[in-house]
Amino acid sequence: MASREDKELKEYRELMVPPDHFEEGFNWKTIVGTVFLGFIMMPGSMYLSLVIGSDTALNTAARWVTIILFAEVARRSLKDLRMQEIYILYYMAGLTIAQPFETLLWRQFLVRSDFSQAMGVAQDIPLWFAPSTEALREAGRTFMTRAWMVPILLSITTMIMHRIENFGLGYFLYRIVNDVEELPFPMAPVAASGITALAQTEDARERWRWRCFSIGGMIGLVFGAVYIAVPVLTSAVLKQSIQIIPVPWVDFTPAAGSVFPAFPFNLTFDLTMIFVGMVIPFWAVVGGFLGVIFTMLLNPYLHKIGILSNWEAGMGFVDTMYINNVDFYLSFSVGLTVAIALISVGQVLKPVWQAMRPARDRASAGPRLRERIQRGWRRFITNNAERGDFSPWVGLFVYLVMASCWLALSVYLIPGFPWYFFVFYIIVYTPLISYATAKLEGLVGQALNIPMVREATFILSGHQGIDIWFAPVPFHNIGLEVVGWRITELTGTRVMSRVKTLLVTLPVVAISALVYSEMLWRIADVPSDAYPFTQKMWELHVKNATLTYSATMEGGSIFMEAWNWDFFSSGLLLGTIAFSVLSMMGLPTLLVFGLVRGLAQSSPGGIVLEMVGALVGRFYFRRRFGNMWMKYAPVLLAGFSCGMGLIAMVAMALTIMSKMMKPLIF
Repeated sequence: MASREDKELKEYRELMVPPDHFEEGFNWKTIVGTVFLGFIMMPGSMYLSLVIGSDTALNTAARWVTIILFAEVARRSLKDLRMQEIYILYYMAGLTIAQPFETLLWRQFLVRSDFSQAMGVAQDIPLWFAPSTEALREAGRTFMTRAWMVPILLSITTMIMHRIENFGLGYFLYRIVNDVEELPFPMAPVAASGITALAQTEDARERWRWRCFSIGGMIGLVFGAVYIAVPVLTSAVLKQSIQIIPVPWVDFTPAAGSVFPAFPFNLTFDLTMIFVGMVIPFWAVVGGFLGVIFTMLLNPYLHKIGILSNWEAGMGFVDTMYINNVDFYLSFSVGLTVAIALISVGQVLKPVWQAMRPARDRASAGPRLRERIQRGWRRFITNNAERGDFSPWVGLFVYLVMASCWLALSVYLIPGFPWYFFVFYIIVYTPLISYATAKLEGLVGQALNIPMVREATFILSGHQGIDIWFAPVPFHNIGLEVVGWRITELTGTRVMSRVKTLLVTLPVVAISALVYSEMLWRIADVPSDAYPFTQKMWELHVKNATLTYSATMEGGSIFMEAWNWDFFSSGLLLGTIAFSVLSMMGLPTLLVFGLVRGLAQSSPGGIVLEMVGALVGRFYFRRRFGNMWMKYAPVLLAGFSCGMGLIAMVAMALTIMSKMMKPLIF
């Protein structure tokens, strides 16, 4: 008899199935889309990240606006965009999000910051990362100088290496979690359904997709006008922006401190989280919510017995999160996530063990299990010619080559770099954390990140000097790439289409990102009143960063002082016991994965709204629409994201025009 978890995973797996026929999606239309994204969408995304500290809405806009625009132009030319072409436009927009020069503005402030200079960090920042204070002062607000040449070239090099690396290990992990384990990937149908909705508007049987997409889009337009457009537009004409709905959240920590000491209490009012809660598997959302409740009850007790001893009444959300992490959750969360990672590895190795058992033992496992094991590993070692697969072992080889290149580059840039210390991370840590993330993405649509691993590694390596903090060392969580590969399959797009798109898009992204970084810096200094988020938060970021960098200069290490093996063991034991108990009771083990997410966040944040969405979706909409609701929800979320992104893009465009025309008017 199948467990409840297996049934739920099967439901999500069958929400959207790949087509039987795969086609090429890269052509001249997508080349035009590259230019459009790079020189029209990217500046808005960069500006939004400086103004409100989040470019999520415009990242979505860069995807859906491009698709809608090109689809409408094609229809008026008596042609239609194929689903594969629409997906390549979608994928191309995702490449423009990771601009290689988005950190250049941050680098110049890190060098110029008074706190950074007072800590003695600014003077030791390597010139291949950012120019010296004197060089910045002489050049003014521009990147077009000799001093910036090496940092810019290094940024381009690392961007190319990272993208190639994603095609290696990312593809290898995708073949495991998709072909072997057949995980549901609950967030993949969000994008794939939106793409399908725009590609199948002529099919009467699929018009429900366009209706759902339109309904979600209208809700997103209305909410985005209030949540994003009002603050952004008012900031262009007033000294202070007007926020009808608080952005990004409201801090209740000081007020709630008397009732729930040491509990970081914030709430977001972003409607997106309700739609996300409708899409993520129900028990995963419940697990996250239970994690928040557990933290709410545990923190006051830990404060009472002296574990969370550094918390003081009146502290805000950010300070409370930082203090609690140092006092307890750093060690505890690492132990908990290590338990989940080990459980995930055990689950993927189980089919291998089953396949290696003697024939009489395999016979007792049951025909369904044997069939599933054989089918999964047959798909792994046999490339699907229709899908355009290449060997997963080639992907693994590409990863090892690129990891060696990362290591060689670090050795070249940093004298005395402890390269032998990082071989372990290339061989063990990166594959392990990437697989654990791929597993969670396949189960609940969430990433897994173990905190402070990079910091701990640099400190324990024994290296003296801050240059190691800026080195291009191979600490990459490549498991995030598996969702993109799943969307590629669901839309019937051949694998090589992504390879061609990557080769064409990277040069455009590099040029446009550099040009618009220059323009934004010339409009106003960064940080300044023109960019509210940077004005409020960047000085805090510099303090946290320089404090961490100082650990390898002189004195003791805050990380080593905060680390507690007892807390680590508690998290490891709790994760293992919870998984074992839930499995024996036949309860959904997705609760455990959700619990990890709730404990790692240690605050309500958006999880409360996710829980609202999960309850409404499961107990109202699913009863009203039946199993079709499972298909409606991802399309609604895609439409909502599109509508919210559209209104944000318009607001950003008007603001940028106002900022650039103001000097001409006055």
